[in-house]
Amino acid sequence: MTEPTPTFRELLRVFTRIGLTSFGGPAGQIALMHRELVEERAWVSEEQYLHALNFCHLLPGPEAQQLATWIGWKLHGWRGGFAGGMLFVIPGALVILGLSMLYALAANLDWFAAIFLGIKAAVLAIVVQALLRIAGRALNTRFKQGLAVAAFIALFFFDLPFPLVVLGSGALGMIVAALRPDWLALKPVGPAPPSSLRPWGQSLRAVLLWGAIWAVPLGLVLGLLGPDHVLWKIGVFFSQLAIVTFGGAYAVLAYMAQEAVNGFGWLSAGEMADGLGLAETTPGPLILVTQFVGFLAAFRAPEPFSPLVAGLLGAGLTTWVTFAPCFLWIFTFAPWIERMEHAVKLKGGLAALTAAVVGVIGNLTAWFVLHVLFAQVNTMRTGPLRLYVPEWASFDWRAGLLAMLAALLIFRFKWGVIRVLGVAAAGGLALSQLA
Repeated sequence: MTEPTPTFRELLRVFTRIGLTSFGGPAGQIALMHRELVEERAWVSEEQYLHALNFCHLLPGPEAQQLATWIGWKLHGWRGGFAGGMLFVIPGALVILGLSMLYALAANLDWFAAIFLGIKAAVLAIVVQALLRIAGRALNTRFKQGLAVAAFIALFFFDLPFPLVVLGSGALGMIVAALRPDWLALKPVGPAPPSSLRPWGQSLRAVLLWGAIWAVPLGLVLGLLGPDHVLWKIGVFFSQLAIVTFGGAYAVLAYMAQEAVNGFGWLSAGEMADGLGLAETTPGPLILVTQFVGFLAAFRAPEPFSPLVAGLLGAGLTTWVTFAPCFLWIFTFAPWIERMEHAVKLKGGLAALTAAVVGVIGNLTAWFVLHVLFAQVNTMRTGPLRLYVPEWASFDWRAGLLAMLAALLIFRFKWGVIRVLGVAAAGGLALSQLA
């Protein structure tokens, strides 16, 4: 049973507190909202909350932020959804922006590099933990396990495009759901809801409005700066990323990191790991690491602006094109949530996609391990096969030692992410003094 609808002011107050305290990644954020909105205030029912969560898993983008948007929409329509989604993002975005500025300005200082040596090493253990946690939850059939292995091989050894692997897995899951649902361990669905008018008009208005909101800054950049400017490349790349970010932030990080590092040359692999470490320490969705990348990319190619102004524009544009699509998905599809809950093929596509995401995160883990532990990693190609070959003489024993310490704290002593990052950063400083 739900309580009467809260006032808009109450909604703003509660979602502000959620945005300021939403640490711990998607699992922690979803649990926090459940406690605040279902258990303590009963603004939505348990069944509504779970249905909405399943719905958000079907969409690209950060599921916790989209769940906050949906709950706001459920309570106060479009303005409630906008407020809930924005308040979930803004605190973390401001923190990441400040940390990105500090990082860019202090990057050449020895003590700063020593701190981030520890952070990079801790990120290795954090990503491995995420891989094991998601694999344990998602790979409950042989077919799913095989799909995860196939996704890893396709990405790590054959360098197939990330969208092809992810969307192809989803399409395969829809076919398997129709033919052999037991391969995906799909649960039977209940009776469909009674027939009612389909909200086509509401969805069309959402597509037109939020599609325009998404596109306007890109149009301004193209018209004022042209297609060769770094801001245009940032806007287009992160817009494309927003469409294929199924499976959470870890799933898309490998694709983003490899394109940003090897494709565009915006930052190094070590800096990418630093950005992930910073995002782990802030409230809000982990995908805010994209803002760090956008800031550095524009900061390092600032013309005709100053580096700081360009960095701020890059961070703002990245955040805009990352999260505007989230509002588009929610406001377009939220009126259909009860119908989508009974779509077996969609559930099959999601189940297969989630299994493939385990392989995607495995690719991210292997890529980070190589580039954090070794100063030089060469790439060899034999036909369609792509191999990473580290220079063994470039092994960084300090990073290896700190990664082992972080793994011990996480897996043996069950420490939280922020404490582990703090200890690893202090360890990086200590080892730099010894060196």
